[in-house]
Amino acid sequence: MNFDQKGLKKRSMTVAYFFENIGRSLDIKLHRLNKVDEQKRRIFERDLHRPGLALVGFTNLFTYKRVQILGNTETRFLNNLDESTRRKAFSNLVNFKIPCIILTSNNKLDPELLDMATSAGIPVFGTRHSSTKTIYLLTDFLDDQFSQYQQYHGSMVDVYGVGVMLVGKSGLGKSEVALDLVERGHRLVADDAVVINRKGENVLIASGNEIVDHFMEIRGLGVVDVKAIFGIRAIRDKKVVQVVVELLEWNEEMHYERLGLDTKTTKILGVDVPLIQLPINPGKNITVIIEVVALNYLLKHYSGYVAAEALEQRIKQVINDESKQRTGRGRRYFAKDYEE
Repeated sequence: MNFDQKGLKKRSMTVAYFFENIGRSLDIKLHRLNKVDEQKRRIFERDLHRPGLALVGFTNLFTYKRVQILGNTETRFLNNLDESTRRKAFSNLVNFKIPCIILTSNNKLDPELLDMATSAGIPVFGTRHSSTKTIYLLTDFLDDQFSQYQQYHGSMVDVYGVGVMLVGKSGLGKSEVALDLVERGHRLVADDAVVINRKGENVLIASGNEIVDHFMEIRGLGVVDVKAIFGIRAIRDKKVVQVVVELLEWNEEMHYERLGLDTKTTKILGVDVPLIQLPINPGKNITVIIEVVALNYLLKHYSGYVAAEALEQRIKQVINDESKQRTGRGRRYFAKDYEE
């Protein structure tokens, strides 16, 4: 399986898209405080900005392309100014083409300042959340939106809480294996089209294609709706990719890992992920093996135990014990000869 595809990245999003989608993803609700064309304003960065210095007139380093957060400090500063000074301070913001302004903690803008934002075409939203929580939630949403992503051909299943991605050539039975895992009580994340987002430095989040969702195509049967057949317990929307299992056609001339001492990895969007290569031949129960793969991952992750290493240590111990016994016998024979 080739994971060398270059990650894609969203360059910007409209404020309209931002407003409509953030409430669906996170526990935050924004409400409009003015009416402007939100399609004309775009967000280009994941970071947010609190424009305290810009309000007092220092705009040399004003990061105006970011979403602007006005909390208790900024709104009280504006409210304590006289009318002309307040207008001048707020004009330091609206003279720039900022994406939008969000007022936290149910703070309000003076109607005159709100009219200035409307005249400049700047959307203004309000939220009941504090500045700290608002910044946390908005950053999480924008981080997801602007993260690297790519779509891969495969199946993604949550097995015992471990995110297992099944890959391999078409026709090897990835969907059938995923369906068998679901029937055994595990949860389907995506089939056929798996969208992976890189979050932070080394976290890969897998989700399904919005169109395909939790439908599966089984050759000879057709399309299957996993949610409708098995219920809500059989699916989940997202899962961290922790192990990649590559299904391979059996080839007698190919060398396969026998002990598990040489751990293989593959890179997905620049992140190393453990890789297990499973050859398929008649009579092999791939579903059970994948369950063991997940359990082995949990055992190694939480206790550091690796069966192959434990067996290797046991063999070494036996060899050392036998070597000591032979050395001891040799010394006794030598001492006996010396006495004679």
